[in-house]
Amino acid sequence: MIYALFGAFLVLILLRVPISIAIGGAVTLAFLTSDFSTALQIIPQQMLEGVNKASLTAVPFFIMAGNLMNATGVTDRIFAFANALVGHFRAGLAQVNVLSSMIFAGISGAAVADCAGLGAIEIKAMRERGYRGDFSAAITVASSVIGPLIPPSIGLVIYAFLAQVSIERMFLAGLVPGLLVGLSLMLYLRLRATRERFPMQPRASSRDVAAAGKHGFLALLAPAIILGSIMTGFVTATEAGVLACLYCIGLGLWYRELTWKKFREALTDTTSMTAVIMIIIAFSIAMGWVLAIEQAPQQIADQMFALTENHNVFLLLLLVFIVIVGCVVEGVPAKLILVPTLLPVIDAYGIDRVHFGIIIQLGLLLGIATPPMGIGLYIVSNVGRVRFEDVTRAVLPMLIPLFLVLLLVTFVPNLVTFLPDLILGPSS
Repeated sequence: MIYALFGAFLVLILLRVPISIAIGGAVTLAFLTSDFSTALQIIPQQMLEGVNKASLTAVPFFIMAGNLMNATGVTDRIFAFANALVGHFRAGLAQVNVLSSMIFAGISGAAVADCAGLGAIEIKAMRERGYRGDFSAAITVASSVIGPLIPPSIGLVIYAFLAQVSIERMFLAGLVPGLLVGLSLMLYLRLRATRERFPMQPRASSRDVAAAGKHGFLALLAPAIILGSIMTGFVTATEAGVLACLYCIGLGLWYRELTWKKFREALTDTTSMTAVIMIIIAFSIAMGWVLAIEQAPQQIADQMFALTENHNVFLLLLLVFIVIVGCVVEGVPAKLILVPTLLPVIDAYGIDRVHFGIIIQLGLLLGIATPPMGIGLYIVSNVGRVRFEDVTRAVLPMLIPLFLVLLLVTFVPNLVTFLPDLILGPSS
C-alpha cells in the first residue's frame, strides 16, 4: 500500500499533474490496491474531518489581509519609508528591497504575496535606477523568504495544526529567524557592494524620513498591532487574522484607495487560494491516515536509529532531505506530507516540535528560490520580465546567507525557543 501510494504520487508529480490532484490520485490508488478497496468512503470522511478545524480559519484571513495590502497601495508606502531609511546605503535599493520584505512580512505572511505585490514595485524602481533586471528579480525572490517566517505566517499556522502545538508559540518562534534572514541578506549585499559598483542615491534628510514615516505611519503600524495583540493575549492567532483584515479595510478606506472592484478582486483571489490550500490539506490528511495505518512513521524512525543515533548527524541528514524535497514540491503540500511522517522520528530524537517547525519552514522556503519548482522565480521573472534562467543564475549566490541562517537555526535551538519560552513560558 505504501509503495503504491508514493509510486503513484511521484509518477503524477513527474507528469506535472497539479499537486492537489497528485495527492488525491495517489491516495485513491493506494486504497484500491489495499484491503480497504471496498471502503472508499473513508477518503471523504478523513478529508472532511481533517479540514473541520477552527485553527485553519486563520488561513483565509491572512491571505485576505495580504491581498488587501496589495490592493490598497500599502506596499507603496512601505517601500517609500524603507527607501528613506536605507536607500543611501551601498546597494541602497537592494537593501530597501530586503527591509520592505521584513516590514511587509509582519502583515501578510506569504512569500507569493511579497513577490507579486512588493516585487512589482521593487523591480521597477531598481531597474529605473540602473540595477540589472536579473539582480533586481533575484534579491526580490531571496528576500521573499522572510515573509512566511516573521509572524503572522500561513505556513506556521498549518504546521501548528499538523504538529498540535500552539500557533502563538510558532509565531513567536519565527520572529528571530525571520529577522536573521533579513539581516544576513543585508550583510551579504553590503559585502558584495565592496567589490561591485551599484547605483547610489543621496541620503534622505531627517525631514524626508519623517515625511515618509508620516505618509506610511498607519501602514507601518499594522505589524505592531497584529503582533502586539497576539503577544499580549488580546486576541488569539486566529482572531488576529480577522483583525488584520479589518485593519486593512480601514486603511483602504482611509487612504481612499479601496474601491469595490479592488475589494472584489481581493476576495476572489483569497477564495481561490484558500480553496486550493484546503483541498491539498484535505487530501494530505487522508494520505496521513494511510501512512498511520501502515505504521510508516514508526518504520522510518526505526531505520533512522539504525542509521545513526547521533542527534547532530540526524539533524544534518534531515536538513539535506528537507531542502531536496523543497526543490521539487511546494511548501504547503510538502509540509502536509512530511510533518505527520517525521513527528515520531523528531520526538524519538528529543527535538522540540516548535524548533522542528522553524527548521522545516525555512528549509522548504528555500525551494521558492531554487529550480525546478521555484515558484518565486517564476513569479519575479514574469513580474520583472526577466528570463527565468537569468534570475536562477543571479539568485544562487544569495542562497549562501540563507543556508547559513538555516544551519544556525538548526544547531542553535535557543534562537528559536527562547522568545516563546520568555513570553508564554516553557512548553510542557
